[in-house]
Amino acid sequence: MSDLATAGDLDSRLEKYRTELTGYCYRMLGSSFEAEDAVQDTMVRAWRSIDSFEGRSSLRSWLYRIATNVCLDSLNAGNRRARPMDLTAATPVAQAQLNARPEITWLEPVPDGRVLPSVADPADTAVSRETVRLAFVAALQHLPPKQRAVLILREVLAWKASEVAELLETTVASVNSALQRARATLAENEPAASDPANPLDDEQKELLERYVAAFEGYDMKALTALLHEDATMSMPPYDLWLRGHDDIVGWMLGVGEVCSGSKLVPTVANGSPAFAQYHPDPEGGYSPWALIVLDIRDGMIAGMDFFLDTKRWFPMFDMPERLEA
Repeated sequence: MSDLATAGDLDSRLEKYRTELTGYCYRMLGSSFEAEDAVQDTMVRAWRSIDSFEGRSSLRSWLYRIATNVCLDSLNAGNRRARPMDLTAATPVAQAQLNARPEITWLEPVPDGRVLPSVADPADTAVSRETVRLAFVAALQHLPPKQRAVLILREVLAWKASEVAELLETTVASVNSALQRARATLAENEPAASDPANPLDDEQKELLERYVAAFEGYDMKALTALLHEDATMSMPPYDLWLRGHDDIVGWMLGVGEVCSGSKLVPTVANGSPAFAQYHPDPEGGYSPWALIVLDIRDGMIAGMDFFLDTKRWFPMFDMPERLEA
């Protein structure tokens, strides 16, 4: 067995790359659960083939090569995860219907701690957070798998073209060509920029405090004062999404009236402010209802994504099973 293994610390050497590899696989796959599975598969493959690792590249580069192959194998099935706004047009509230689609359809949220390794440089942290935003990861899903890998490695992780070419066993010219095509496609699907949120500034903290007060008080006038005029609201696993004050408020005061009296617990997801929403339980206290991920732009709330499958999301975000009254 290699020196890495005989040193008795192979596990710890591999483990220190888990978070960044999970971030890479999440951007590739658009699924937090699939990303963690892909990284676990990567670690198992690395363990099994450690004797063949000859040190011609760094351990990190070797792990990224394995992880890339795992992701490409997964993506060969042809599935592209999406947000509701990638699949249908916005629906007027008067025509709104709740049509659920299978879990594999949807881009999934992810806790920052699972995909964003600690770095000393605030600029690097800002880039990392921006590139796990829901809108950015959704845009990546428009790219063919190898172009997606090239763009993430070059633009997000700042690998050299020669390093990417070696990882993908291709030429520098091919990498540069793939990057050019990926940039063009991304430009056609470019997500709107969001406000930096690491850390939150005083204005953003006040915005979120007002959001919590308006939502928990179910004060629609106060809530709409915080929203962009073209703010969006989505509710995976349903493909319905709404745009604008009138339709959002119409929904909240109609079918969404069940959210009245909810409690919000703050967290972070995809580099953005988020809340675990708890719904009043007829038997007392509050039960899980949704994970809400917010998009803040120009000092206002531009998007509210309500992820309703709380049995999957609340354990991942370490949220309590219920709140007492």
